[in-house]
Amino acid sequence: MVNVPTGPTVVLCGPPGCGKTATGRVLATLLGLPFHDTDEAIVASVGRSISDIFVEDGEPAFRALERAEVARALEHERGVLAVGGGAVMDPGTEQRLRGRPVVFLDVAPADAARRVGLDATARPMLAVTPRAAWRELMAQRRETYRRVGTIHVDTTGRTPHQVAELVAAALSAPSPVRP
Repeated sequence: MVNVPTGPTVVLCGPPGCGKTATGRVLATLLGLPFHDTDEAIVASVGRSISDIFVEDGEPAFRALERAEVARALEHERGVLAVGGGAVMDPGTEQRLRGRPVVFLDVAPADAARRVGLDATARPMLAVTPRAAWRELMAQRRETYRRVGTIHVDTTGRTPHQVAELVAAALSAPSPVRP
């Protein structure tokens, strides 16, 4: 008997601006599944923006909330799950993702900047010099994204609908496809 993990059908991860939420919503619709975003769940449960949590409580407090929400979502949410850009950097979260279909949504810096503006109010990890900070984040995170991702999709120059179609095709392929 094969031990299949409970929880989401697919997990989306990647850096700020890769389209996790936008693609996740479209993908969930395409697959007829529910969608859950851990960042949105944290904001709803705490009643403050992620930026406010970072400023008022500090990054460690946010990461603790994030760890707890990702663990809960991996156990209880079904369908399409989008996790925050830094969530996979936690060793416990990385371990929980093993054996699950995880899609690394990659993006070029120019597209990330265009999509989210890379401003400090929306992206607290990018507060000082947004583009340089984004590149630094990717230098730190890229290998982990690649390691946890069973599917790798480049979102550069693609709409959320195009990306969702690529992800859906990869999920239905007999072996992981790397579009």
